[in-house]
Amino acid sequence: MTDVFAPARLGPITVPNRIIKAATFEGRTPDTLVTDELIEFHRAPARGGAGMTTVAYCAVSPEGRTHRKQIWMRPEAVPGLRALTEAVHAEGTAVAAQIGHAGPVANAASNRAPALAPTRRPSPLGPRMTRAATESDIERIVAAHAEAARLAAESGFDAVEVHCGHNYLASAFLSPRLNTRTDRYGGSLANRARFARAIARAVRAAVGDRMAITVKLNMDDGVPGGFWLDESIQLARWFERDGTVDALELTAGSSLLNPMYLFTGEVPLREFAGAFPPPLRWGLRVGGRAFLRHYPYREGYLLEHARQFRREVSLPLILLGGITRRETMDTALAEGFAFVAMARALLREPDLPRRLRSAPGTRSLCIHCNKCMPTIYRGTRCVLVPE
Repeated sequence: MTDVFAPARLGPITVPNRIIKAATFEGRTPDTLVTDELIEFHRAPARGGAGMTTVAYCAVSPEGRTHRKQIWMRPEAVPGLRALTEAVHAEGTAVAAQIGHAGPVANAASNRAPALAPTRRPSPLGPRMTRAATESDIERIVAAHAEAARLAAESGFDAVEVHCGHNYLASAFLSPRLNTRTDRYGGSLANRARFARAIARAVRAAVGDRMAITVKLNMDDGVPGGFWLDESIQLARWFERDGTVDALELTAGSSLLNPMYLFTGEVPLREFAGAFPPPLRWGLRVGGRAFLRHYPYREGYLLEHARQFRREVSLPLILLGGITRRETMDTALAEGFAFVAMARALLREPDLPRRLRSAPGTRSLCIHCNKCMPTIYRGTRCVLVPE
């Protein structure tokens, strides 16, 4: 049986083991540049035994941020990013950069720029309209992904993760609900997938085999009329045929319309409302239950969907979603998944992988209260761990 703690190939690189610290926005870049706090955030799971940690979220352009304090990839960011990758490598761990454009999930007020979307529509993030991306915008953003990947390679990253999930821009183009265009980027799945495939091709052309390329791909938006399994599986086949991607990290949910579909577990509505200024605070207090829906947590809750991809493609797959136990990891690897990804459990216990290695019966202390989620803009952390 494949050992989760054995070294593993990911495209052109070797990862020390098969546990990946999944991308979680860190909230530690007040000047849109790397800080010592961000470096320590990623050094902790590296010391704790993760095979690779993922820096999130590295926007490919200023208007593609979900908040103006996020990193956006430009030459000025490289020295700090290089310091981060060197610190993680010193712990014997690989490091990836998650790159993408937030699209309709971008905070237009914070960025002081309209949020882009496939189709003009009201933004649920404030009293503004999104702007429909023109073909010129699409070409610019595809090129920006390539440049972001090139800068990531220059900064010493081992991999880039292209964000095609959660109704960020590439994911929004995939959604029949959000994309009602009538040009060559709308309508059929082939048209709606054109943008995401172009991004992957551009990133591969920019970095070649210097680094691994993964795609974070929605299996299911979790909203009526949204992107769904049958189309997502077909896109996975196209990525495989294109030869642009070394692995797919399978995810679900919409940051725009149904964020709890990804996280499951408790809904910290009061804490979420308190994290936002009025009028969003008041709106969340009044109507938050319709937006932040409750889905009971269970271990490995995305495995059932992900199994369908495993049957249809030979690309390496990264399993995400409520993975905290060694037996879940062993099950995933036995079924053919190449890696497993963890996020919230590593906020509570960055050393959980090392302890799982020495004592396979170890149980995570994460209680899936999700109170870490509202902390993201002031420093993502487990609220149960003293600062």
